[in-house]
Amino acid sequence: MTQRLRNLLEPLNLAAVLTWLAVAVSMRFMSPDRQWLGWTLLVAWLLAFLAQSLMGGGPEQRRNPAYQLLLAFELVVSMVLIWADPRPGTAQVLLVIWTAQMAMQSLRRALVAVLLVDVVYYLLIRDAGYSSPLSVTVINFGFQMFAALCAFYAVSAEQARDRLALVNADLLATRALLADAARDAERLRVARELHDVAGHKLTALTLNLRALAADPAFAQRSELDIAQRMSAELLGDIRNVVQALRDSTGLDLATALRALAAPMPRPSLDLSIAPDVQVSDPAVAEAVLRLVQEALTNSARHGEAQRVRVRLYREGTRLAVRVEDDGQLRGAIREGNGLSGMRERLAAAGGTLALSTTARGALRIDASLPL
Repeated sequence: MTQRLRNLLEPLNLAAVLTWLAVAVSMRFMSPDRQWLGWTLLVAWLLAFLAQSLMGGGPEQRRNPAYQLLLAFELVVSMVLIWADPRPGTAQVLLVIWTAQMAMQSLRRALVAVLLVDVVYYLLIRDAGYSSPLSVTVINFGFQMFAALCAFYAVSAEQARDRLALVNADLLATRALLADAARDAERLRVARELHDVAGHKLTALTLNLRALAADPAFAQRSELDIAQRMSAELLGDIRNVVQALRDSTGLDLATALRALAAPMPRPSLDLSIAPDVQVSDPAVAEAVLRLVQEALTNSARHGEAQRVRVRLYREGTRLAVRVEDDGQLRGAIREGNGLSGMRERLAAAGGTLALSTTARGALRIDASLPL
């Protein structure tokens, strides 16, 4: 299922379409000479609503000028439909849907806009001869506020869920790095203990066995030869174990980075880490983690990307990180708080940051860190 189809099948969108169908059924009560106008306006409203739904309901999409233009078009169509023939008394339901869409952006702005629109609505139905236009307007206002609050709290809950998922992913990624760092520290401690204690005592044992072998009284004993050989082999085994414990493959950046990207519906993470990349410094690993985290957030918010490619590879004695997505920047690159914080964090770890654009106009991030 494509992202656009998922946007279209959002529960609030489906509810709005069903509400539109109810208004469409009532069109048969409209004056016959104006039904063609009513159906034209109603279909135009539906097409505008579906176009909005296909654009998505994220904060960035709602700030899109095209989205705002479609929202204004829905309002105008709804008011013209009410003016054309207020008698069926159902066209104002479209204003309830419009109010919910406004509340998804800002509850305060929605309240002000609804008050202004309802003043116009009151004047229209008053001039149409309604016996109690104020009561009808107040009832309509109540439904609008109910829809606005439902939409606002639905969006707030969705945003809180997304923030919680990102915080949880951040904790999981950080925990993975800390666990790796703790394992490395424990391996190093065990290696030192083996080297300093067992290695020292085995060396002393070997020297004592060698001294006994030089004594004529024991020189011909086969048990002494066996003990010397086993002591030497055991000392060699201890040294091999110590070396293996000291030879760390570095922190598991792959697991941490994938945990960071897992809860985000988009963009997806395409991660590539060269086999010779080994990061053992937790500060460097943390800097890489925060860099990729900020890049994912920027790609989702500003670039409308579906996929982010992250490559980690060696350049001499330094770690190179390249991040690019399949989105497209709107305008020139501007360093906001996120990119500025990224640059400062890399500088604190001894790294550098370079920003550029790809051939298709997406943001490219190139970072370099000491290994």
